[in-house]
Amino acid sequence: MSQYFVNDENLVSNTVKRYANILDTNFIFLTDNGVFSKSGVDFGSRLLLESLPLSDLGNSVLDVGCGYGVFGIVLSKILDIKVTMCDVNKRAIHLTSRNIKLNSCNNCTVVESNCYENITGRYSTIISNPPIRAGKKVVYEILTKAKDYLLPGGMLVFVVRKEQGAKSIISDMEKLYNVEVLERKKGFFIIKCTF
Repeated sequence: MSQYFVNDENLVSNTVKRYANILDTNFIFLTDNGVFSKSGVDFGSRLLLESLPLSDLGNSVLDVGCGYGVFGIVLSKILDIKVTMCDVNKRAIHLTSRNIKLNSCNNCTVVESNCYENITGRYSTIISNPPIRAGKKVVYEILTKAKDYLLPGGMLVFVVRKEQGAKSIISDMEKLYNVEVLERKKGFFIIKCTF
């Protein structure tokens, strides 16, 4: 079975339209085989969006590992801020581009990038539902290198499950950042990092 962080050109496409109401706003997302949470917005992503200190996000957000674009599209639509999204998965990038148009988001861009490889500039907030199944090296690259792409006073916010090592990740992040757990629910941790 193909993983969502791998480009599998042989994977049969089956694009499906999903509907979601997030933060009292309706969204439509096209999903497909080979992308994360193809059956709709997952609990962890929804919890992250509902836990974000929206008024503190600033005016530029980077979503690392964007999948089909949920974080960026929701935040751009609700807050009318500039959002950049990136993913290593070409199918995810294609879906995100289509979802930007489908949800009439004018302040969104999406780039193909392995972690921060093709990212330039700095952002007021970086958000991520890191690809745990891609392995610790990739997850830690996303989390530890975020500080190099944040503006002064910026923040990293991410979601991780307890069973996927949330407590050890928090402990490791405390060596680099000021860490705050914004929410804890059903084994999911929403973690905010500043420095």
